[in-house]
This record gives sequence, C-alpha cells and structure tokens, in this order.
Amino acid sequence: MFARKKTLLLISLVAVAAAQQARRVDDAALKNAGQSGEEWLTYGRNHAETRYSPLNQLNTINVSRVGLAWSYDLGQGGGGQEATPLVWNGTLFGITNWSVIFAVDARTGKERWRWDPEVNQAAVRPKVCCGIVNRGLALYQGTVIAPILDGRLAALDAETGKVIWEARVAYPQDNYTITMAPRIAKGKVIIGVSGAEYPVRGFFAAFDAATGHFAWRFYTIPGDPSKPFENAAMKKASETWDGDWWKLGGGGTVWDGMAYDQDADLIYVGTGNGGPWPEELRKSKGKDNLYVCSVLAVKPDTGELKWYYQMVPGDSWDFDSVQQLLLADLTIKGRQRKVLMQANKNGFYYVIDRLTGQFISGQPFAQVNWAKGLNEETGRPIVNPEAHYGADSISLSPGPGGAHNWSPMSFNPATGLVYIPTSSTSSFTFQLDQNFTPKPGQNMGIIFGRGGFGAPPAPGAPPPPPPPAARPSPPAIGPKPVEGQRGILVAWDPVTQTQRWQAPGGGGIGGGTVTTAGNLVFQVIPDGRLMAYSADKGEKLLEVQTGLRGGMGPPITYQLDGKQYVSLMGGTGPVVFGPPPGGGGAAGRGGANPPGGATVVNGIPVTAGAPAPGPAATPAPGGRGGVAPVLPKLLTFVLDGKAPLPAPPPATPPTPSVP
Repeated sequence: MFARKKTLLLISLVAVAAAQQARRVDDAALKNAGQSGEEWLTYGRNHAETRYSPLNQLNTINVSRVGLAWSYDLGQGGGGQEATPLVWNGTLFGITNWSVIFAVDARTGKERWRWDPEVNQAAVRPKVCCGIVNRGLALYQGTVIAPILDGRLAALDAETGKVIWEARVAYPQDNYTITMAPRIAKGKVIIGVSGAEYPVRGFFAAFDAATGHFAWRFYTIPGDPSKPFENAAMKKASETWDGDWWKLGGGGTVWDGMAYDQDADLIYVGTGNGGPWPEELRKSKGKDNLYVCSVLAVKPDTGELKWYYQMVPGDSWDFDSVQQLLLADLTIKGRQRKVLMQANKNGFYYVIDRLTGQFISGQPFAQVNWAKGLNEETGRPIVNPEAHYGADSISLSPGPGGAHNWSPMSFNPATGLVYIPTSSTSSFTFQLDQNFTPKPGQNMGIIFGRGGFGAPPAPGAPPPPPPPAARPSPPAIGPKPVEGQRGILVAWDPVTQTQRWQAPGGGGIGGGTVTTAGNLVFQVIPDGRLMAYSADKGEKLLEVQTGLRGGMGPPITYQLDGKQYVSLMGGTGPVVFGPPPGGGGAAGRGGANPPGGATVVNGIPVTAGAPAPGPAATPAPGGRGGVAPVLPKLLTFVLDGKAPLPAPPPATPPTPSVP
C-alpha cells in the first residue's frame, strides 16, 4: 500500500511539473497566445496585437452586473498609467511610474513581489520628453523583461522578482529614455527608444532574451555621411536628406508600435517624427527624410530591412507613425490579403500588405486638413500647400496629439471592426521659429502658445505679443464630428474604410480598448470610466466611474478558476515636471512637459520662486477640473463583484507646499 501511494505521489508530482513546464512562455506559447483567453502573455495579447479575447463568459446579457473584485495600490505615482498588465500562471505582472515592476495574485490582488530599479529621478526627469510613463512588459522563459525609463533593460525571475540580467540600451545623458513595451521574437527582446524632440538619432535594438547580450541595432535615420553607413538601408536613406541633419539628431525614435508575423518571420516597427519638427530647419525641404514616420519590416535574426512604407514623407507636423500596428487576414475585393493596419496620428487609417509593404487602402477616420487625401495607388499624402507653414501661423488638423496616439485599439474578427479611441477634431496652430538656434535640450523649432499649448507667463510678466495674422486653414475631410464630442470611440470597417458606429468619450491619448467573443468592447476613458459596448452595434451596456479620474491605462481580460476578469490601471499621484534643458515641450505624447518647465503639486503648477498657489489655482495635468490627483491603483472587475470602488477625491485640492 505504501509503495502504491508513493508511486501515485510521484506520478502526481511529475504531472504538476509537466503542467508547469507546459505553461512556460516560449516561442510556441507566444505564437498561440491568441487561441486561449485564460492568460495575457504579451502587450497586444498576441503577436498580431489584435487585443481580441475569445472569452465570452462576460457578454451583452450580463456585463451590466460587472463590479470590482479587488484593487492594488501601485504607489505614489508621478505620471499616467499607460501600461498593459500581463497575466501568466495565476499572476498579474505590471509596471508603474519610474519603472517599478510588481507581481500580484491574479485572483486576489495580493502582492507577490515588487522591484524598484531606483531610477535617479532628479537626473532623468529633465530628459523625459513626455511623461514619467512605461507602457508594458514582456514574458519569456520564466522571466519578466522590463524597460527601465533611464535606458536599461532588465530581466527578472517571474516567481521571485530577482534580477537575472541587466542590459544597457541607451543613456539618458544622450537624451534617450525608454517608455515602450518590449516584444519577443525568436528568443530576442526588441526594444526602441524615446526622445525625438531632443537632438537624437532614433533606433531600435535586439538583445538575447536569455542573457541580455546585445544582438543588433537598426538606426531609423542615417548618420554622418562622411562616415561609413551601417547598412544599405542607411545609404538609401541618406539620399533623402540634405544639409547637416545629423548634427541635430534627426529624430525617428521608436516609442510604441510593434507587431510580429512569425510565419513571415518579420518584425514590424513604427518610427517617430523628424527633429526639429519643420522640414525647413532640417534643411531637407522637399525631401522624404527616410525613415521618419514609417513602418519598417525587418528580420528578427539580423535586423535586416525587408521593406518599408512611409506614411508622412518629410514630416513637419510631429506625425509619428508609432501607433499600434495590427495584423489581420482580410478579404478585400474578393482576395484574401495578409494586412498590417494602423490608425495613424495623421488621421488616416492605413491597410498595407504585410508581406510586401504594398499600399492597399487608406481613408480619414477623423477630421483632416493637412492633406487633401492619399494617392490611390501609392498612399502618399496629397499635402495641402498651406500646410507647409512658415512665419505665418496656421491651424491644422490633426494636431501633434494626433487623431489616434498610443491609446490601444482592438480588432474583433467576428464583427470585422476595429475599435479606435479617437480625437475626432484635434488641431494645433503651427508657426516656424525663424530665430531657431539648436540647444542641448528639446528642439521643436516652432513657436508655442498659438494653439492652446504653452506654459502660462510668469507672475508679473507682460503678456506675449499677438501672433502674426493667421493663414486661412484648408478645408477638412473625414467623418463629420458630432457637436461637443472631441473624444470618441470609433468602430471602423477596414475593408470598406468606413465608420460603422461611434460612441462619445475617450480620445487618442489615454485608456484604450479590448474586444471579446462575448460581442463586447471594453473601453477605458481618460476621465476614469470603464465602459462596455456591444461590438456589433455600439449599444452602451456598462458605465463605471472608477474614481481614479485620470492617468488611465488600457484594459485587459483573463480567466481563472472559471471566472472572467477585466483589469486596468489608473491614477497619477502628484506629478512633477522638470524644466527641460533648452525650454519647450512636446505636444504629442500625452503627459507632456509644459514648455519652459513647471512643477505640479497636487495638480497645481508651481513656478520656481513664486508663492505657492492657493485652492483657487487652475489645475495642471496632475489634477483634473479642480480635483486633487488620485494615487494610482490597479483595479480588477468580475461578474457580481462587490468590493468598494476608490473613494472620490476631494473637490478642492489642498494648498501645496513647495519643497
């Protein structure tokens, strides 16, 4: 009897070990991540970045009964919660401000471990273009791979949080930071850098996932032409630049969109804006400036470029093309096509052949007046002549914040629709800085304060001079916006390139969506609401004010013990903006530094040397509408959840003290 029990115990232990081994996140698990809804193993839920879950326990009939299951305090904050959590083996992994990584029980929210990389905040803050944020993590072979804001890449043991290896991607001393989520392809970690408003040369790089050893780097723009080019792609790109662009960096940083087609063996990477913004200051007027504002398809083994597609040749409008890249197989004009899709910052929705880079179609999904449309054969924008701004100011749409920015969209194969958080009427007044002189810090090369963006004058300072007479704006194209609705959720048909339905609330920056087989679209709105709509018709089925009020990240959904959960992060805590060297700030990333720099305490801007503002002061990004900022939390919802939501913040922020 004893021998039999011993044998059964041994068999049981072997079975448990086998089950644990089967749950390891390897290349096969990542390739099949879209087939099971139980876990969320990579940033976009699968390599195709569809953010579609096959779960259907929550559906149009019962989703109105969703309530809070548990919450987890993320810490003191310092910026928005832009990260997508991951779920594996019963554990939820996340990253919050200043790149602090945590693991909690996905059933209860009980903390399992927490690791602080101890970023030198005082030194790094002035180097950060657009907010103290991170967008996510990667899981691979028992490790959590984390981007650190100061340019490091770290691998932690998923069970214990202990550091296994650490690599250096870039240095903040060189004006680089890292805010994007890493991706995994063939045992390599692919990661890009932020900072195109600084004098930097954009790139993305690959590291061995097991050791952290450097594998390869792909620069997105060419360097000094007096030196040998790194590869044929850089030589080709150099022909589309002029002057001494490399002395100003050139931009083209990679801070968000990536996807991977394992069958085609291609990594797709979106690239950022040119720097400085106006092409005239890059001495490249009329040049395409490859590979800014493009999608690049490279081999994950070597980084070799196979094809590229440039959305905005010669970008002068901060129209990064780093928005989410979404892969799908669509039937277009009776032909099955393997496509890559992007709802671009510039207001156009692109459908491209992901095997060849051939343009298939593109139409505006929001108000656009910088271009008349896209060439039907090539997709090249037909730019309105007035959009090439100079000394006279002109209002153009979309603005640098974009019609769609980092806020994730999702694709439901059952409905055939993409759900895009959209700023339908975004605009900005552009004007060339004719007295531009390169500085060590941020160098946009435009005059701020003409379009509602800019730091307020110091107390007692004279008002700024009136702007020159504005040039008339070109006529707009695209779906007609609904009066009073700037931020909307758009359900877009990528085959017909038409809008099927829309709902109020949201916008291109903040929150995001996930869609499910339960005919649902979950949306997190930047003001703190969790919404659910029917995926086919857009009927509102759920609205929950989480109490977090701002700094909202995108939702995920997973299943444990037969229960489907929905999780999200939100809240900012007190936000401090360091004065960027050289002045100026970026308008396009969300949570951007105010030009000239400002300190924000409890949501109120504090000017150095000025008396602390009282309760009547106007709130800044750290607070919203006279409401004190909320300390960030991770919230997880479930059917018939009964946990209390966070208490609403006080109506009037307390008087801050200046350190």
